[in-house]
Amino acid sequence: MLFVAITCNRLDYKNMSTITPDNVWKDSIMIQGFLSDIYGRLMPGWPIDGNSSDEALNTAISMGDYLRGLISVQNSGNDLNYGNIDRINFFLDNLEDVPESVITRNRKSQLAGEALFWRAWSYWHIVRQVGGVPLILHIQDVTDVEALFLPRNTTSECIAQIIKDLDDAISTLPATWSGTNYGRIDACAAWALKGRILMYYASPLFNPDNDQTRWQTAYQANSDALAFLNSAGKGLYPKFNDIWKDERNEEVIMVNQYWYPDHTFNQSCTRPEPITSGCSNQNQPILPMLNAFPKKDGSPLQFDKDRIMSDAAYNAQYLTDFVTNRDDRFYSTIFFGGTAYPSKDWGPEGRFNKPDEKYWSVWKKVIDSSTPLGYVYSHLGFVQTQVSCNYGVTGYFVIKGMDPDLTANTIAQSKTDWVAIRYAEVLMNYGECANEVNKASESLQVLYDIRKRAGILEGDGRYGITANTQQEIREAYISERFVEFAFEGFRFHDLRRWKRFDILNDYQYRAGLMITLNEGEVVNEQNDFDWTSSIYDTEVRGRFHVEIVDNLAYSEDYKYNLSLNNWFYPLSLSAISSNSKLEQNNEWGGTFDPLK
Repeated sequence: MLFVAITCNRLDYKNMSTITPDNVWKDSIMIQGFLSDIYGRLMPGWPIDGNSSDEALNTAISMGDYLRGLISVQNSGNDLNYGNIDRINFFLDNLEDVPESVITRNRKSQLAGEALFWRAWSYWHIVRQVGGVPLILHIQDVTDVEALFLPRNTTSECIAQIIKDLDDAISTLPATWSGTNYGRIDACAAWALKGRILMYYASPLFNPDNDQTRWQTAYQANSDALAFLNSAGKGLYPKFNDIWKDERNEEVIMVNQYWYPDHTFNQSCTRPEPITSGCSNQNQPILPMLNAFPKKDGSPLQFDKDRIMSDAAYNAQYLTDFVTNRDDRFYSTIFFGGTAYPSKDWGPEGRFNKPDEKYWSVWKKVIDSSTPLGYVYSHLGFVQTQVSCNYGVTGYFVIKGMDPDLTANTIAQSKTDWVAIRYAEVLMNYGECANEVNKASESLQVLYDIRKRAGILEGDGRYGITANTQQEIREAYISERFVEFAFEGFRFHDLRRWKRFDILNDYQYRAGLMITLNEGEVVNEQNDFDWTSSIYDTEVRGRFHVEIVDNLAYSEDYKYNLSLNNWFYPLSLSAISSNSKLEQNNEWGGTFDPLK
């Protein structure tokens, strides 16, 4: 479509307020706006990715090809998107020439520090996928076509540049921001990211020979990061659940701030039907996640599948321990049936004006000879709410960070901030590195501190931790990170950097834990059930038992079968065909070694 601008007389008129590339660098507000656009493109938001690991599922058959081992260059290739890196380089190169009359030298260096953080962030998110990539650090001359095509730098060269960018950012940024500047990248965030990346680079994915110098470097970086964070007033927030309620607390290191009405988070997808709108039932916790949270005394939840299915007394005790005897993080992360769902939908503002009712997201068996088992699990929610809808697969939902003031009608208006990096992560990164450099006491102390904050009883001073050897402590960190960072986007990446996809493969299928009405107990459409009762009540709980569904998909097609030979992703065919200087990763038939 052709647009023609028509003006009268003054054909030589130049609108000096027009936003053009040249005018941007003559106005400090426009310069800040350019950087803010980079923030908007790169700042992470609330993840909904439990379906990518052993945390959760979205539907019974929503297991992706990667988890099923159906991988190839065609469906797993990385395109090497440099769009944001190009924007950052453009910003940095032009910022250098901005005179002090437009922006002060100190302000300029701070803006550059923020941009360098985002360049490190962008490169890292590519490098951790495929290994080394071409390092482009300045604007490219598009008229020199041959110079546009660059070979891959080694992974070690890329890591060195990423760390240099972060070090340069640290040297120019304030420790923290406050007031209207709160939420911008500061030195605390740069320190934390540096520690995260160096720990990742020391982990088995990049360091299969367990080079101790990498672990020592990572240990020192995270130790220095903690010291810096502590000096800036950062620390563990006393109550786990309130990290996402009491915003701007000391645990927050890097944050995506949400506010109404301009920047809200739509929480519909992780809420259950019928108390949501548009999207629903994603991130439904599955058996490994449900069992991962320890008991109040710090000991693991005892789970013997055979006894659960054959021993009624053991089944009853398991259900009691499951719902009444867990650490605080369980109740802050997982919703289970027979408890109050944190929503105003049960109340005058919501769909069900029954504020005293609990949401009974549990099951009863119904004979159905056409199904693989000869019966189906029917959700009690229909009887309770009299609403026909999809009540999900597992009966459990994520409530970490959920806004209890929302209803189905306001579900898209959440203002809950996403904490992209929090102090607990830096602390646990430090502890994991400490174990690898044979500082067991430091490593264990971190686990004690994390568990103490979770409300676990001190016991003999070890908060239920029994690990002593280096390997035992490694396993303890695998377990603790699973629960501490549940549904925060860590699990799959942790398993990959540890090269522990065997954990998923050993499960074979995604299993469910069904809280099921006992045979003979009647709940029918006449609502002869006290929906205000609670599963915390011993007598009420006695009407139920648990059953295990080994394969929620009821199909052999949805089975964990992750490759233990392909740890790095391939470059896509389109990336290689567009640049003949790019080498494919050696795991995919190429010559590039991502470990160098």
